[in-house]
Amino acid sequence: MITNIIDGFFEFFKLSSFIYMNLGLLAGVIFGCIPGLTVMLCLVLFLPFTYNLEAIDSFMFLLGIYCAGSYGGSISAILINTPGTPHAAATMLDGSPLAKRGLAKKALNIALEASTFGGIFSALVLLFLAPQVAKVALKFGASEIFILCVFGLSIIAGVSGDSLAKGIISGCIGLFLSTVGMDIISGTFRFTLNNYNLYAGFDLVIVLIGLFALSETISNSNGSKDFKASTTLSLEKVKDTGRLTKLEYKRMFPHALRSSIIGVIVGIIPGTGASMASFFSYDRARKTSKHPEEFGNGSIDGIAAAESANNAVTGATLIPLLTLGIPGDAAVAILLGTLMANGLTPGPNLFQEHGLTLYAIMVGLVFINIFMYIQGKYLTGFFAKVTKIPSEILIPIIVVFCFAGSYSIKSSMFDLYISIAFGIIAYILIKLKFSTIPVLLGLVLGALTESNLRRTLIISQGSLSVFFKRPISLVFIIALVITIGFIVKENIARNKKNQNN
Repeated sequence: MITNIIDGFFEFFKLSSFIYMNLGLLAGVIFGCIPGLTVMLCLVLFLPFTYNLEAIDSFMFLLGIYCAGSYGGSISAILINTPGTPHAAATMLDGSPLAKRGLAKKALNIALEASTFGGIFSALVLLFLAPQVAKVALKFGASEIFILCVFGLSIIAGVSGDSLAKGIISGCIGLFLSTVGMDIISGTFRFTLNNYNLYAGFDLVIVLIGLFALSETISNSNGSKDFKASTTLSLEKVKDTGRLTKLEYKRMFPHALRSSIIGVIVGIIPGTGASMASFFSYDRARKTSKHPEEFGNGSIDGIAAAESANNAVTGATLIPLLTLGIPGDAAVAILLGTLMANGLTPGPNLFQEHGLTLYAIMVGLVFINIFMYIQGKYLTGFFAKVTKIPSEILIPIIVVFCFAGSYSIKSSMFDLYISIAFGIIAYILIKLKFSTIPVLLGLVLGALTESNLRRTLIISQGSLSVFFKRPISLVFIIALVITIGFIVKENIARNKKNQNN
């Protein structure tokens, strides 16, 4: 294997590889940090330009977009409380409060360094353990994925705010929204109101724009003090150098390492994605942190956990793609097309037939994360200047990008109307003290949870015993029961504390 890695390194180490890599990184950060302009959109827009490139150059460019976009979403999540990508929503929970305290540069540096750590960790796992890890993922059946999704839904308790009941209601709204469209098991249409625009259900990006971007601008369009604090803050006055102390690095490292492992595990399971990984990791960090009171108020542990997890997914999603021909998420599905266009057919024989090219790509992924860090360090000061833009200028710009992003996905005015509708719904929920994060979780995990439950019951002919017969499924069930027990205990303790106060 070492010989293959060395050969792959020399195959990768060309000037063109570094040029296309950095162009992809720059494009990915730009599209990732602007709400409405997604990594998927960036990949689709630039995909035709790679058809005349060599396989390695194509992948360096597209993987640069993919990795940088995962990090770029945190920039807008921190600076303007609007996640540029779905999986940056967890980063927003602590990144934005930290920026409002005058530490925007520090929050951006934490996000960058945690993203780089998670990305390199994932790339090394891909490089050294791809065949072995893929064998484990291959053992995951519908029952295991269902239990894992339920485990993910339990995170709703951790992001519900002060009221668990309101969090559960918000989560149920998201689960209901996930049922709109065609039933993938029976092929029938549900809750579409005979509107063909709803046959495919609600697009996650459209919902995200409404839930977070538009609702945020509606809530703060009156020029509230909180929003101005995050957009017109003078960084020089609060002496935000962005530097992290040794103590802060020591605090963040265990969370970043644990979250990177979670990100890799989630990433190798097709159909899960970075959103699940980031929320999983954020919830774990909150439960294990020595400073849980800081979460929601600008916790560096929370930012590090969320960002290291979502970037750890990037390399892991390539494992099932390269070894099994199964794309780990929608963005990687585009890379599947690139593989095919270059004559590389994914599957068990890919390493034998095109091993040199694959090892060059995997070595290149390590360098992509290194150069992402270099670009991020150079541009962090530039992005921090966004915090000085007055709200009366920033809000219209955000709205324009949101509308442009909503329309550009399918060139549909209906999607634009849907994003506005979700913006209004989210605004009402916020006014009623409901958290919108559980809505996103319910929507992300709803379809996957339902489809795998039904597949499991079809295979077992309606018997629930199948969940307890498979060892992996049983382990997940035990972990789920323990987690729910902690949630109930924590909720009871919180209610007693509130009553005493």
